[in-house]
Amino acid sequence: MKGKVHFTKMHGAGNDYIYVDTTLYNIKDPAAAARAWSDRHKGIGSDGLVLIGQSMMTEADFTMRIFNADGSEAMMCGNASRCIGKYLYEKTHPWPLPVKEGNGYQETVIRLLTLSGIKLLFLRIVNGIVESVTVDMGEPVFDNPDQFIPGGMKLPMGNFVSMGNPHYVIFTDDVNEVETLGKELEHHPAFPERANIEFAEMRPDGIRVRVWERGSGITMACGTGACATAVAACKTGRSGRKSRIIMDGGELDIEWRESDNHVYMTGPAEFVFEGEIESVL
Repeated sequence: MKGKVHFTKMHGAGNDYIYVDTTLYNIKDPAAAARAWSDRHKGIGSDGLVLIGQSMMTEADFTMRIFNADGSEAMMCGNASRCIGKYLYEKTHPWPLPVKEGNGYQETVIRLLTLSGIKLLFLRIVNGIVESVTVDMGEPVFDNPDQFIPGGMKLPMGNFVSMGNPHYVIFTDDVNEVETLGKELEHHPAFPERANIEFAEMRPDGIRVRVWERGSGITMACGTGACATAVAACKTGRSGRKSRIIMDGGELDIEWRESDNHVYMTGPAEFVFEGEIESVL
C-alpha cells in the first residue's frame, strides 16, 4: 500500500542527503527510494538517502545506513554522520545520553553504528543548538593499486586511502580534472569495488579538493574524502597533521592525531527543509 513518509533534508558543507527515521517508517526498498527521491528534477533532490535507526547493540546508540543517488549502499559518510548528530540531538526529547558542561557550551557523544564500524560523534552545543560535530573517523588504511591493469585508462599517480570506504587522491594543479576523469576513474579496473576520486591542490589557505563520489558523481563535499585527502597530504609530506579542506560546498577541519592514529573531522551540519513524500510501504 502507499503511504506518506516524513523526511528531513540536511547538508554538511553542501553534501545533501534525505534523512528518514526508521523507527517511524519501514522503507522496504531503500535502494529504489534513494534513486527516486534523489532525482533533482522529479524527486526531492539529494546525493542520497540516509536511514536512522535505534541500535540493538549495547556498544552503539544509533545506526546509520546510507544509499547513494544510484541506489548503491555506501559504507560510511562523514558529512551524513555529522548531520545525524544534529538531527538526533535537536529532534530527540528527552535526550537520552549524558551531556557535559563546557565553558559556554555543552558536549555530548553519540556512538553511531555504520557499515564500517562504530563512529564516535562529539557534539558541541550552544543554547540547545548543535554548533558543530567532530567525528572520530578511525584509522586510515593504505594500499597501492596496480596502475597498469589492462582494460582501462592508465591510473594517474595518486594515493589510495581507505576511510572505511575506498578513496584515490590525486594531487594536481587543476582540480577541475575531476569533471572529465572522475567517472572513468571510479570504474577503473584497479578498483574492483569502485572508488571515490579526489583531485586536490595545495594552496596557502588550505587544500582545495573536488570529489567524484562513488555512486553519486560530483558532490559539493565528501567527509571521508576530506579525511583521505588530509591523510594523503600528510603522508606525502605536503602538509602537517592538521589540514583545512576547501570543497565546493564549504570547509572541513581534519586532524590525523599521532596519539591514536585516528582521523578527526570537524564541520557544520544544517537543516534545509522537511516534508512528506509518497512511498510504497
